[in-house]
Amino acid sequence: MKNRKLIRQTDILLTPMLILMILIIGWPLVQTFIISFTDTNLLGNEGHAVGLKNFINGLRNIDFLASLKVSGIFALVNVTLEILLGTAVALLLNQPLKGVKWVRGLLILPWAVPTVVNAIMWRLIYNPEYGAMNSLLYQLKIIKNYTSWLGDANKALFCIMFADLWKNFSLVSLIVLAALQTLSKDQIEAAVIDGTNAWQRFTAVTLPHIIPSIQVALVLRIIEAIKVFDIIYVMTKGGPANKTRSASIFIYQEAFTDSRLGSGAALAIIMVCLIMIFIFAYLRILLPKKYTKNTARGDL
Repeated sequence: MKNRKLIRQTDILLTPMLILMILIIGWPLVQTFIISFTDTNLLGNEGHAVGLKNFINGLRNIDFLASLKVSGIFALVNVTLEILLGTAVALLLNQPLKGVKWVRGLLILPWAVPTVVNAIMWRLIYNPEYGAMNSLLYQLKIIKNYTSWLGDANKALFCIMFADLWKNFSLVSLIVLAALQTLSKDQIEAAVIDGTNAWQRFTAVTLPHIIPSIQVALVLRIIEAIKVFDIIYVMTKGGPANKTRSASIFIYQEAFTDSRLGSGAALAIIMVCLIMIFIFAYLRILLPKKYTKNTARGDL
């Protein structure tokens, strides 16, 4: 009886939140789904049903496919580097080093910087005339002439990816570090007594413990990386020659610049489906089954 009463009380408390989620998230999604099957535009014309035409045209659109490639490369490279670098930094900051508490506090600063501010900062650093990047590399004699980093179609995307990596790897570090702080020292000491080396302790004890946290960081960063918009738009607006135009920027231009709202809605739904596939693939490929099974049972 007590359990049933507790469940009812919990349902009552969750009801307002569910209603808000339906109104704020669910209803716009339904509207987007409906609009995607019409030729609705922003010119005031009444939309007519066109079936799957918007989806078919979107999947045949070479420019949209190229923008998906940009988003895919951005997500694949950056999320992988952020997970590896973030985990490595978290392991380092989990050690009893001098001044480590101050470093932990400073670690949050890059992630706390607003994305637009971060983009403007790095755009100034990459400036071909007075940017710090050119000045530093020139003084170190790594380059002979100043380079237009964001003006070069072959370099612009990687420059943006580095700026995003600088900002977001710290989020992964904080998530993994929080998990490491809950790891029992007795388990590590037992592994040391058993004669295991550092790598064996990491793979047998530490890694299974932090896998759930890595999963959370993976999902968060994959979603943000695939739908990247603001940092690219501020730094290059998708140029040069559309080499940095992500899928989100293309959808924005399709729906609001070119006034094809129905087509933009269809492309947005395609993108959501791809994000879900991307997340599933990442979790299946990067996280071994033995770890996910162990953490599901609560074993280490």
